[in-house]
Amino acid sequence: MRTLPTLLIDFDSTLVSFETLEALAEIALAGHPDAEGRRVDIARLTDEAMEGRLDFHKALIRRLELIEADRSHVQAVADRAVTGLAPSVARNLEALRRHADQVWIVSAGFKDVIAPVAEAMGLDPSHILANDLIYDAEGRVSGADSDNPLAWEDGKLSAVQALGLAGPVVMIGDGWGDWRVREAGLADRFWAFTEVVARPRVVDRADGVAASLDEILHAEGFAGRFSYPRGRMKVLLLENVHPKAAERLRAEGYQVETAKGALSEAELIERVAGVHVLGIRSKTEVTPNVLEAADRLLAIGAFCIGTNQVDLAAAADRGVAVFNAPYSNTRSVVELVLGLTIALTRRVADKSAALHAGRWDKSADGSHELRGRTLGIVGYGAIGAQLSVLAEALGMKVVFFDLDEKLALGNAQRLRSLDALLAQADVVTLHVDGRAENAALIGREQLGRMKPGAILLNLSRGHVVDVEALAEALASGHLGGAAVDVFPEEPITNSSGFLSSLQGLPNVILTPHIGGSTEEAQEAIAEFAAERLLGFVNRGDTTFAVNLPNVRLAEVSGAHRLLHIHRNQPGVLAAINRALAEGGLNILGQHLKTDERTGYVIVDVEGDYDRGALDGLKAVDGALKFRVLY
Repeated sequence: MRTLPTLLIDFDSTLVSFETLEALAEIALAGHPDAEGRRVDIARLTDEAMEGRLDFHKALIRRLELIEADRSHVQAVADRAVTGLAPSVARNLEALRRHADQVWIVSAGFKDVIAPVAEAMGLDPSHILANDLIYDAEGRVSGADSDNPLAWEDGKLSAVQALGLAGPVVMIGDGWGDWRVREAGLADRFWAFTEVVARPRVVDRADGVAASLDEILHAEGFAGRFSYPRGRMKVLLLENVHPKAAERLRAEGYQVETAKGALSEAELIERVAGVHVLGIRSKTEVTPNVLEAADRLLAIGAFCIGTNQVDLAAAADRGVAVFNAPYSNTRSVVELVLGLTIALTRRVADKSAALHAGRWDKSADGSHELRGRTLGIVGYGAIGAQLSVLAEALGMKVVFFDLDEKLALGNAQRLRSLDALLAQADVVTLHVDGRAENAALIGREQLGRMKPGAILLNLSRGHVVDVEALAEALASGHLGGAAVDVFPEEPITNSSGFLSSLQGLPNVILTPHIGGSTEEAQEAIAEFAAERLLGFVNRGDTTFAVNLPNVRLAEVSGAHRLLHIHRNQPGVLAAINRALAEGGLNILGQHLKTDERTGYVIVDVEGDYDRGALDGLKAVDGALKFRVLY
């Protein structure tokens, strides 16, 4: 069995996400007339000392003189330290407690500040090697104990050497003094920890560079919070997904790569190898060929409402969860529908075009109020239902048609057929999904059933309307106008050209698939979809997955979580339980849910078990994907 090393861990910008002296300065200098100037000097002195460009003792004393702190200030920083842990340290506290005998804090920081963090890590106070502050009779910081070697240049070398550690030793930190421990032969390896700050001079000399503690614990053989380090997991976000998504995923320690445009199948096949999480919007198609090339893919996030661009069955057959954001842009789409409806009923587009061309067309012909007119909503989901309420508030009569039984909101009336809706509505707006059955839902025949002078809006899917038939109905004057936001064929990038038979027709507003394209909606979509992806990858939660059984899971502590995705076929659950029993795994909790295609089993087991027992679970007939989460 591999011998686990002793871990020597720095404190400032490693265990916690700040520098103690800078935090102390922020508190102690509040209200000081030269606070900003002093803080700049303190940060400069810290960087110079950490990079080995300034004698450490001189930098320490000078910074303490600039700060003029007292006991209350030091206590405030100590309180902040417990809540200011580096993110990956916070999620690995349990792992650090389990191995407390092999963990030391070696820092030029101060014991008064470090002590509460050491306690949270389960460390004995003797495992803190740090500086001691000196206070005067009034409780003001007057300096640091000069007899403590850590107050001096290369103090970490003396402190570590005095420990006389046997066996492998690993130093973890962000500063020059941390690397010097390795250079002096007092540590077998030095990890440059860059989650909080990366100092190039230190990184260049490190044996390993890690943006999270997960990666270090995994590499050194410790059982960390997760079975696989977040820093090695790759996320690819395409099509200008809102930056909030990348920000959230990076905060969890994932590698995130972004791209502006959509990718063709061939391009995506080249890019998807080694990717664990793929984020797309509406233009990138995830085909069986793409999924075949995605050798490590765990989940796909559709940062939009629809998922028809993803082969959901093929993804399920590979145990790949697919998530979308079905509600996040609802308000944005509804507001655009109402705006377009007003613009069309008032013939705003034609009036504007005429005026741009120098023609003053002040006439009420063909212009109407919304009040008293009938709005027909095809598809009464989240968008249709909210639109119903707001349209009624504007004085419209609302009728709707949906294949499923839906509760009518307000005074809206459900009609039993699409034809009935088309015959009654002055304005018809489409809000259906992208399933194949909805192709050409509105064709020449349906357009002919609409009232003369009626208006049609399509902000759902491009293939739902026969565009050529719509162009004919508009050109003939049978329809009074249309607004189209989605098209059967759409350009892949903004620089690509666009052609449509609807161009140039009177009272027609064309928009480039912007129904949900508001900053508010895109940010909400990014946050919602990112949280769903994190819920699945971090704890196995499939809530809101569109292709796997939905199981809501909480975090678990003191246990390992095993995820088993399999075909829904007879005997699988029995085989899983048999493999668990034969492997001697003690089950603490078990969850199972199936749909017509796939089964999803989550098992929480005690930590002590033979890793070879997992082979039986992987070999179960019908298994699609097996993963040890933590």
